[in-house]
Order: sequence, then structure tokens, then C-alpha cells
Amino acid sequence: MSPPPAITLHGVKQLLHHPQVSVRLVNIITLYRIITFPILVVLLFTPYSFLFKWLLLVSFLTDAIDGYIARKFNATSVLGSSLDSIGDDLTILAAIIGLIVLHVDFLLSEAAIISVLIFLYLAQLIYSLMKYKRLSSFHTYLAKIAAVITSLFLLTLFFFDTIIYSLFYLAAFATLLDLIEEIILVWMLPQWKANVKGVYWVVDDRNHHVT
Repeated sequence: MSPPPAITLHGVKQLLHHPQVSVRLVNIITLYRIITFPILVVLLFTPYSFLFKWLLLVSFLTDAIDGYIARKFNATSVLGSSLDSIGDDLTILAAIIGLIVLHVDFLLSEAAIISVLIFLYLAQLIYSLMKYKRLSSFHTYLAKIAAVITSLFLLTLFFFDTIIYSLFYLAAFATLLDLIEEIILVWMLPQWKANVKGVYWVVDDRNHHVT
């Protein structure tokens, strides 16, 4: 009996160029974040709460990985975009619950800023549900920048028990801009659309269609 063929990097890349394979892989990676959410929350109330930060780190990494694969191999789909948005929101929600349990003093000291961000997030969510009957999945450049900065702040806090206020304020400002832009996008776009780069690109696209 001949041995099974060796798995090579080139072979993996060829496999990922197959649309069905790459889309399924992206969705499976995204599903990890959704499935991990209740585990993260439960861990906070067990003697194994130290595992919370590690699983949160993996969740943030999978967000970067599935995004890279989706862009690299054009593995985008309506379902994948929706799952990605749900996974992102649940991961941030898990982190907020972690802050409540492990760092409530910090949360209370910055309650005003956090309340504004939560209000804008809920406003965008409700506006999208009213207009599109579904959650938005824009994945703008601003959203990606805000996600990276927020992830760095949260991981620094949970791993080193250190509050870097400059990083927090930078994350809050980037998130503020992102949420305002997403509200504007819901107002601008008559139909649900995934993977929108930002307001500038929507306006630029309209101008090209006019000319």
C-alpha cells in the first residue's frame, strides 16, 4: 500500500483557492467565537477564570485569521459576514462581562465614556434592524482599526492587570468614530450591504456612477 500524499503548503493554498472550501473554513473559524462566548462567561465564575484571558486571546486571533483568509481567497458570503459580525459582538460582550467581574472599578471610573459608546452601538443596531430587518455587517476600515486597538487594550488589561489609559482613550475614540460612521452608512445605503469600506468609498462610488 502506497503512503498517503504529503500535505504541502502549496497544496493547502490550492485547496483554499476552491471557493467552497475557503468559505466553509472561514465560517468554521468564525463559529468558534460564537461557540466560545458562553464558555468565556462561565469561566469567569469558576476557579478556572485564569483561562478566560487565553480563550479571549484566541477569539481575537481567529477574528484576524478568518478576515485574512476571506480577503486572500475571496471567501466572502452573506452568511459569513453575518456570522462574523455576531462573533465580533459576542467577543466584545464577553470582554465587557470580564471587565465587570474582574475590573469593575475601572469600568465605573470610565462609565461616562463607555455609556456613550454603548448608546451609539445600540442606536446603530436598532437603526439597522428597523431598516434592513437584520444586523449590519459593514466591516469598515475604521471598524478594523478600532477592533485592533480595543483588542490590544483589553488583552493588556487582562494579561498584565495594567490599565494603559492612553490606549483606552485611543480605543474609545476610534470606536466612537466607527459607530458614528456605521450609523451614517445605514442612513446612506437603502439596502443591506456587507463589507463596506467606509463613507468615503460609498460617496466615491456614487460619484463614479453619476459621471
